[in-house]
Amino acid sequence: MSMDNNSANGARDESFRDSIATVDKSGKRIWIYPKKPAGAWFNRRQVVGYSLLVLLFLGPFIRIGGDPLLQIDLLGRRFVILGQTFWPQDIHLFVLAFISGVIFIALFTVAFGRLFCGWVCPQTIFMELVYRRIEYWIEGDWKQQQALNKEPWGPVKLWKKGLKHFIFFLIAFLIGNTFLAYIVGSDALVDIITSPPTEHLGGFIAMVGFSLVFYGVFAFMREQVCTTVCPYGRLQGVLLDRHSLVVAYDHVRGEGRAKIRKGEDRKAAGKGDCIDCKACVHVCPTGIDIRNGTQLECVNCTACIDACNHMMASVDLPKGLIRFASEAEIADKQPWRFTTRMKAYTGVLTVLVGVIITLIVMRSDVEATVLRTPGMLFQTQEDGRISNLYNYKVVNKTSRDMPLRFELIGIKGEVRLVGKEVFLEKAALGQGALFIVLDPAEIKGTKTKLEIGVYSGDQLIETVGTTFVGPIKTAS
Repeated sequence: MSMDNNSANGARDESFRDSIATVDKSGKRIWIYPKKPAGAWFNRRQVVGYSLLVLLFLGPFIRIGGDPLLQIDLLGRRFVILGQTFWPQDIHLFVLAFISGVIFIALFTVAFGRLFCGWVCPQTIFMELVYRRIEYWIEGDWKQQQALNKEPWGPVKLWKKGLKHFIFFLIAFLIGNTFLAYIVGSDALVDIITSPPTEHLGGFIAMVGFSLVFYGVFAFMREQVCTTVCPYGRLQGVLLDRHSLVVAYDHVRGEGRAKIRKGEDRKAAGKGDCIDCKACVHVCPTGIDIRNGTQLECVNCTACIDACNHMMASVDLPKGLIRFASEAEIADKQPWRFTTRMKAYTGVLTVLVGVIITLIVMRSDVEATVLRTPGMLFQTQEDGRISNLYNYKVVNKTSRDMPLRFELIGIKGEVRLVGKEVFLEKAALGQGALFIVLDPAEIKGTKTKLEIGVYSGDQLIETVGTTFVGPIKTAS
């Protein structure tokens, strides 16, 4: 989808849409040197970005009821979200959450464009608020960076480049360790860091691997992740419409663009408010010209808004030539509205979120399965009773330790555990074997349906259904 300016400016060369700004016609990488951003929107973005960074780095160490705020334990097949533990048995919740996430992304993009990318995405936050800030500090603004890269290698260039990449890797190492902590837990991470690498070889390799990946992304891939790798940018082409709120250039007001001349009446001269200073181009972190219309490479970072507002104020023209607006607002003077399409997405999303919340509230603290051991027939005890062997698996979804016991419900019989009593630690999985013993009078044919109660103390916390196999009864 593109909101071009052809209607306001006649036929325009659209060949720029055939390639991205970071690759030339021969396929060679064009390195982007964005000018250092500044302005009201950038200040707001810093508040949001740095707040999220603090939350990201503190996240593995924040505890809710003794459990981490967030942990994605892939090896243990356990997920902790806001202190609540989820297991593979909760896969239906993850499926619903994934579908809800897709619909939310669609709704958010339809309404607000790629705003997530510029304000919340970790890639953009680290790139623009951390790595580029270090680059500006060591190498200077965009012109100084360009000059430094053109210089032959010498002590100054070697020192600046070496220092920059050393700091880049240190930050990548910190990011890698943080992401590892979200997988193995903060306690395990501290153990890996403080112990010799040979004692935690797998964790050490993962730590180094994460660090190298993040270093490569932020030192070399950079904006290529947003313009080429990330699939979310491609979704804009099918999700955005004329009513989507995006960072947009007001082509009605700005064209035809021309340089500023002192004392000139631009309206009388048939000129628009765009003074063709290219400040919006120089500051763009993905190298596009926002005046060409909405493009897939735009991450809605608002750097061009700040740059344009600064230039407009400098030449005594109204601000807002580049602003958050929809194409319908710019071309047709229609105010932004919540369209039928957005309402439909919202309705579906509301229903899904309601279902997820209901399922979470109704979710039992313990989930158990009791299944007959495959290949085992019934056994006749010395006292004439019949027994079946079962395998049980119990998941403790809570953050407290729980002693458990099994009892038959609605039928006389006995449950005999094989081994010790069941005691589950918090967020743990327990499994074992047990016998169910019934009097022949209680057996209803070859298969008898049973209900087994799982108790913690006197509290019934889960009911499990299974079947009991007995001998074929003959008529007397």
